[in-house]
Amino acid sequence: MFRKTVGLASAAVLALGLGAAAASAAQAKPAAQSGTTATTAACALRLGSVTANGAFTSRMINATAPITVGGVRGTAGVFPANGVQHISTVVGTPLGTSGESRTGLTVMGGALYSSSFVVDGESQIDPHYPHNNLRIGGGWASYRWIEQSIKRAADAGSPARTTLYAQRTNGVMDRWVAEGTGWRSTGGVGGLSTVKSMALIGRTDTTETFIANTRAGTLLTVTWPTKYNATTVGKTVRTATWQGFEQLIATNCGASGTLLLGIDRDTKSGYLYAVGHANGTSTVIKSLGKVPLTFSDPQYFRIAPKYDTLNGG
Repeated sequence: MFRKTVGLASAAVLALGLGAAAASAAQAKPAAQSGTTATTAACALRLGSVTANGAFTSRMINATAPITVGGVRGTAGVFPANGVQHISTVVGTPLGTSGESRTGLTVMGGALYSSSFVVDGESQIDPHYPHNNLRIGGGWASYRWIEQSIKRAADAGSPARTTLYAQRTNGVMDRWVAEGTGWRSTGGVGGLSTVKSMALIGRTDTTETFIANTRAGTLLTVTWPTKYNATTVGKTVRTATWQGFEQLIATNCGASGTLLLGIDRDTKSGYLYAVGHANGTSTVIKSLGKVPLTFSDPQYFRIAPKYDTLNGG
């Protein structure tokens, strides 16, 4: 059963001064800080999508010069047609010699589900394993997006945790931590009503950091300590030109950086950026250019490895 033990009235409030001014999404995409530049060839983002007919797709977006996109691998019959309203990062874990187990959280019909399935070497559902969309609880129709963060213990002294984030349509972001078979609320933050999208870029033993863009064009980071009802810290990264993206998707790049994908739903296009370790307005951002892909599927998300290091925040 989905449990919430803390009301929003006691939630910490994030005062970022984001402003409510709206800017045109048709404005030019953010330019490079010092020209369009290639990043390390090893940096790549594994992009997943859910199609209108409920298929699950996977492809690699490579931070090469120019940007390259790997072939798409599709899995039919994973979800009901037009059924998925939101989906978290999905964890892909190798299974056997060529298969993969995939797990994540979804919202379908206003309810939260734990979704899992296994594919074979041809990326088709393996009938030898369970294919589940297990209902956790209702009341999720008023959320803009969800995200699940899984920190696995690297050693005996490193804590493990699974955290669920979700932003309401009024801007409030809620957070829960997994405990046994349920979830315990650890508070919420307000002041995010102008935020369009957020992507997790940093995870430590005591904090988690998101990068976000606003309708006014601001790009900022939001760091949320993991302790109960902790106060968040917001830092401006850029003050303008980031309003055109309806979704941000991020993955680790190098020792302390981030590969950031911005998706513009109006033009069905995506742009890739190499972002240095987040440090307010001193953060280095290099534009890698437009991704040679049409972003027309209803849902996009990141497919993460089982041990998912995020050091960008």
